[in-house]
Amino acid sequence: MKPEQLLILAILAATVGAFLWGRWRHDMVAAGALLACVLGGLVEPGDAFAGFGHPAVITVACVLVLSRGLQTSGAVDALARAILPAKAGRTLSLAALMGLGALLSSVMNNVGAMALLMPVAIHLSDRLGLAPGQILMPLAFGTILGGMTTLIGTPPNLIVSGFRAAAGQGGFAMFDFTPVGLAVALAGILLVALVGWRLVPARKQAGIEGFESGAYITEVRVPEDSKAAGLRLREIEEALADVDAQIVGVVHKEVRLIAANPGRMVHAGDILMIEAEADSLPDVLSILGLKLEEAVKPEKTDGPEAGTQSGPQAATKPGDEREEDEDKAPAAKSGEIVLMELAALPGSPLAGRSATDIMLRTRYGINLLALSREGRRSMKRLRRIAIQPGDLLLLQGPPESIAEFAADKGCVPLAARELYIPDRRKAWEAVSIMVLAIVVAAFDVLPAAVAFALGVLASMVLSTVPPRAVYDAIDWPIVVLLASMIPVAGAMEATGTADLIARLLMDNVAQGHAVAGLLLILVVTMCLSDLMNNAATAAVMCPIAIGTASALGVNADAFLMAVAIGASCAFLTPIGHQNNTLILGPGGFGFGDYWKLGLPLEIVVVAVGVPMLLWAWPL
Repeated sequence: MKPEQLLILAILAATVGAFLWGRWRHDMVAAGALLACVLGGLVEPGDAFAGFGHPAVITVACVLVLSRGLQTSGAVDALARAILPAKAGRTLSLAALMGLGALLSSVMNNVGAMALLMPVAIHLSDRLGLAPGQILMPLAFGTILGGMTTLIGTPPNLIVSGFRAAAGQGGFAMFDFTPVGLAVALAGILLVALVGWRLVPARKQAGIEGFESGAYITEVRVPEDSKAAGLRLREIEEALADVDAQIVGVVHKEVRLIAANPGRMVHAGDILMIEAEADSLPDVLSILGLKLEEAVKPEKTDGPEAGTQSGPQAATKPGDEREEDEDKAPAAKSGEIVLMELAALPGSPLAGRSATDIMLRTRYGINLLALSREGRRSMKRLRRIAIQPGDLLLLQGPPESIAEFAADKGCVPLAARELYIPDRRKAWEAVSIMVLAIVVAAFDVLPAAVAFALGVLASMVLSTVPPRAVYDAIDWPIVVLLASMIPVAGAMEATGTADLIARLLMDNVAQGHAVAGLLLILVVTMCLSDLMNNAATAAVMCPIAIGTASALGVNADAFLMAVAIGASCAFLTPIGHQNNTLILGPGGFGFGDYWKLGLPLEIVVVAVGVPMLLWAWPL
């Protein structure tokens, strides 16, 4: 064995050990491996950072940005309501939820798809009478399975394609992964939906990410095209029952009705005063096509309220409160509009004053969308509620304006909470951009990296992803990991180390049998992926897979596809995939809870995957 082979093996062993140890982030370990190769003379200094320009890295970053557009526009929420059955049994509901997760994961980041559907899963667990974890784990596995079905579904697929291109055979096309990936995903979903969910331990919920801030009182307007127009109040409350929202008042033609008759019909233009948790606000708006009243551009004819009623007939006149000239609101400096929660501190100048009193929209150009006051409820119009210390305010506006307001008025921002107000126009734009990028890449009109980069540019122009938020949408540790490991893997190939490892495996384990070698590559990749990052696993295993195929004298495509499948099948541990980690707390799971469903699922993956690999990619 040559000195350079010993050195790269030592670096590789230390890298895998550091990945498994978990003391340092994966991107730090990968960067350390790259620099060690440079210092050891295995990678030329001028080529050290060439991986950052690799098409696979560019594509991963762009797909993450486009995924954010689907998320923030409400497109995924609309798709979930259209696909998921409202009153189906456990098997059908689980199959539909996992299928939706798999579908989303095929075109967007797996973690993003999981995060979007987690609230849906928790609501579904309540309806089906199951522990949250019994829905969350199937959903996590479904999103992981879906990622293996397309080129952009998961980073390992892009890495595998990149290694094929580096080997001189060109990268894989958009749907080359579909025959094998789809068969494996369908088999896995059927297993889990029919019997597998029963293997998930029914743990108590350990906690949900975020924090509880109490229910907000907010006002929503019923537009002309809203589903709520023409419905009775009781029908609207039934539609909102799954998101734990209730109607506490109605404003009809500037007359406020408190404790309105449940049989009262709601008309277009009415304003509903709704009490709901902050996380439920996007669902409240999406389900019936409502709009936040304070987010609607005010009209010049907007005058003072006519009164308050305790019933349909009795009205009283309000005090002569000053209306702010809301048409003179300052324009956003950055063009970006965000949602932020602020808490009013003791001694805040806001105490006893309303949004109208402080001319919130005129002076700061921001809107008060909702207010939360633990244990107390005010029936005044939202803009006229006197704010008290301890109140939580949900504000919409430019980030610099909200920061200025917080500093002026003695408020403190709470922990970041991603709340997205659905926008039908932007949802269609985000979906159209993603679909066009996929089509352009799938039909080789442009390389995938270029097609998705154009999609990102279109997203910025149309503000489906605000330009200021583009870089926040990218998972930079993943980008650094991929860019660092590509030159390291190249060093393995250049020194002949990958070929050496492949020959050892073939001679001592597979003993020269191509099918046994394919099975071995798949199983080893799956085992590594259960213990370390799936992208790192793919980067480590691709050179070995190519070397193994070369040693056996067979087509390397089946072996590379085996790496792609194996790297996406991390079902035994909570650390194998970020989606497994996401459900650890909400599901109340321990480290040893995953293998009970994960092991049968991995057996099914092998049983279905190997024959499909041999059929789709003959040796």
